[in-house]
Amino acid sequence: MKILVLNCGSSSIKYKLFDMTSGKVMAQGGIEKIGLPGSFLKLTDKTGKKVILEKDIPGHQEGIEYILSVLTDETYGCIKDYKEINAVGHRVVHGGEKFASSVLIDQAVLDKVIECSDLAPLHNPANLKGINAMEHLIPGIPQVAVFDTAFHQTMPEKAYMYGLPYEMYEKYGVRRYGFHGTSHRYVSKRACEILGVDYNTQKIITAHVGNGGSIAAIMNGKCVDTSMGLTPTEGLLMGTRCGDVDAGALAFLLEKEHLDAAGLSNLINKKSGVAGLVGGSSDMRDLEAAVEKGDKRAIMTLDVYNYRIKKYIGAYAAAMNGCDILVWTGGVGENQWQTRLAVCEGMEYMGMKIDPAKNEGLRGEEAVISAADSKVTIMVVPTDEEYMIASDTMAILSK
Repeated sequence: MKILVLNCGSSSIKYKLFDMTSGKVMAQGGIEKIGLPGSFLKLTDKTGKKVILEKDIPGHQEGIEYILSVLTDETYGCIKDYKEINAVGHRVVHGGEKFASSVLIDQAVLDKVIECSDLAPLHNPANLKGINAMEHLIPGIPQVAVFDTAFHQTMPEKAYMYGLPYEMYEKYGVRRYGFHGTSHRYVSKRACEILGVDYNTQKIITAHVGNGGSIAAIMNGKCVDTSMGLTPTEGLLMGTRCGDVDAGALAFLLEKEHLDAAGLSNLINKKSGVAGLVGGSSDMRDLEAAVEKGDKRAIMTLDVYNYRIKKYIGAYAAAMNGCDILVWTGGVGENQWQTRLAVCEGMEYMGMKIDPAKNEGLRGEEAVISAADSKVTIMVVPTDEEYMIASDTMAILSK
């Protein structure tokens, strides 16, 4: 079975084509700058080489049509006819309380995804464009929605309710939803597969840390808490997002900076985080280079970044009465060994002891990096959200 996985952003489309019979990735790439000057498709060719194909791409339908043409191209393609694709799996960011698992898309599902668009105005409309484009290009092809929020729907009320008037929840659905659910689900299960332990008996903390970041507490196979909230802004310090901040401070800034809702959203989502604190790039590699040069603001920013992660890990260990496995994933979690070391140092009191030799220099590989006498198993597991989406799609179609 050949399954195409699509992740449509506001101006981008990422894709992977899987042969699920073998689990092999047949093709992968992405389009950037949709509807903007200089749009292009970047792909990995048959030899593993990165190729950039420049093309004017005014919208998502044209972008997906171009992806299908490249998949069937003599030079870069891997199939003769796009009708060889059996199904499409879509990343859909927000399913609200309506979806606790992945679902086959029909009109009723589409209507509910539209209802959730207020909660993810930058993401859900783009996800819908991808679904509609595929239906137009290959009418009747089975399509599956895999929600970022679904995995976290097992959280109890004490974890997801905010201390706001209850009618705000009743009227607008204001509560914690969490994101990166597909990634947290994949790496927590994969960690247990590697260790040969029962997923449904473990206390697991997963740290998906990158330009966006979130921590999840997974107890006996179910998510019981996560750091992102109604939106992806809450929680950790991120590349350009502020993470946890006093709500009163936001009201103060609204008045002092004469901001409207759009201006405040831009401040906390695009001008804050690492970029805002350091006064420059949000790239962690740039931050670490500045730290090595002794830049005081860079050192302070990295300390804040690491400290926030440490606090959430400690909080979730307390919430679950312990931790059996800590899993690092995401761009930073998989590749920045210095952050893993800084966070895990000083956690020996709870039985978490990293092995510096195993950790140092490790990038993008599955590995156990805890010391032999550590009570908590510390691991690096590269995430594979696309494979999880393809697996869910195949499982739903198999039913």
